[in-house]
Amino acid sequence: MASMLLTSLRSSPLTSVQAAQFGKTSWVSAELKNTSPKSKKTLAKSGVKNVVLVDGVRTPFLLSGTTYADLMPHDLARAALQGLLKRTGLPKDAVDYIVYGTVIQEVKTSNVAREAALGAGFSDKTPAHTVTMACISSNQAMTTAVGLIAAGQCDAVVAGGVEFMSDVPIRHSRKMRKTMLSLNKAKTLGARLSLLGSIRLAHLSPELPAVAEFSTAETMGHSADRLAAAFGVSRLEQDEFALRSHKLAKKAQDSELLSDVISFKVPGRDIVSKDNGIRPATMEQMAKLKPAFIKPHGTVTAANSSFLTDGASAVLIMSEEKALAMGYKPKAYLRDFVYVSQDPKDQLLLGPTYATPKVLEKSGLTLNDIDVFEFHEAFAGQIMANLKAMESDWFGQTYMGRKTKVGAPPMEKFNTWGGSLSLGHPFAATGCRLVTTVAHRLQKEGGQYGLVAACAAGGQEGCRSLVMLCCLA
Repeated sequence: MASMLLTSLRSSPLTSVQAAQFGKTSWVSAELKNTSPKSKKTLAKSGVKNVVLVDGVRTPFLLSGTTYADLMPHDLARAALQGLLKRTGLPKDAVDYIVYGTVIQEVKTSNVAREAALGAGFSDKTPAHTVTMACISSNQAMTTAVGLIAAGQCDAVVAGGVEFMSDVPIRHSRKMRKTMLSLNKAKTLGARLSLLGSIRLAHLSPELPAVAEFSTAETMGHSADRLAAAFGVSRLEQDEFALRSHKLAKKAQDSELLSDVISFKVPGRDIVSKDNGIRPATMEQMAKLKPAFIKPHGTVTAANSSFLTDGASAVLIMSEEKALAMGYKPKAYLRDFVYVSQDPKDQLLLGPTYATPKVLEKSGLTLNDIDVFEFHEAFAGQIMANLKAMESDWFGQTYMGRKTKVGAPPMEKFNTWGGSLSLGHPFAATGCRLVTTVAHRLQKEGGQYGLVAACAAGGQEGCRSLVMLCCLA
């Protein structure tokens, strides 16, 4: 998990703060025009270059198998990049580097960052590379951008992520692959016929992409179910939290608060301008669903889990000096970040609990200083388990070596515009959504610090700190 910290100051012609996480926790701070947020210390570090978030966008997040079904991953990534260029008015040749995250890779475009960049019209002289770190892949892309700028290698970096679950790579069985490779090398007709004769019906069985942890052979949903049971999270609590997510997302969508979403003309189809997974139900409808992973007594269902999603996101990160010179008013200063890892068997989804205190202590802040919280909602049970772990003195003392509990975020500050359960979760694109959402919420609510957190496969989580100055009229 990773964690980020952001803050905003009332002087200077700058911006609001935001943070992102994907297996990571982020801090964000912002100041609003005509608002008077409480004054807090600056998190700027002497001798360290200021890195700012200028803006962020994303395609609508859609249920896999729907409107995006006939596209390829680089199509969505290209749309996000073009949307970012349009939103910011950034000259394409002003970008020094592009970093993109993805989890399930399309074999034809293994470096999707490069293919999407070329398709979006960026110069072929602009380097681009792809990273993967499960659900915090775009968080890794963003922190890579921060590192490049802080090190003086770049002044402007585009980071993002894309996931396309409508068409995942499906392989032949290993025996079939070996036979096919041998056929390619066979030099005589007899050798080829012999190899063809060795093929059995079982060889034709395909291999689907693994949905289980390689190290534990357990699916994330199974881990979420066990985690919920370990912390005494009931089915009712999970359904209630999931319903909360959908209701808040619907409210935010209807109020046009999700301004990071760009319209996208899908080739051969209509223009898409909204997420299509936001579907508030009733508790009675949700209660009818059967357990999805541990049957028949599990508590994790399709209704209280994030769904398979297609989508892409992109953010523009720059040095403060460059951003101001180009006339931008950045939304956030990105100050610090931390990644942590846990046991992938029993603590796979507990990254936020471990990462949050690390970023707080590193920045000299407390939980009470944070105005906006955005946690990635992989499963409602995962969120509720983390909140209970953070509120447990016993867990803090036994597993974290602390004297007291971490403390849980107040729900009135927590994911108030919905989350991954309702908005969708394209694995590698969620991190940028979290960061951009924190920045926008801080601006809307007049906050100063924001924290983003997300768990990731492999038991990883990241923390990152970000500071951002807002311009007051």
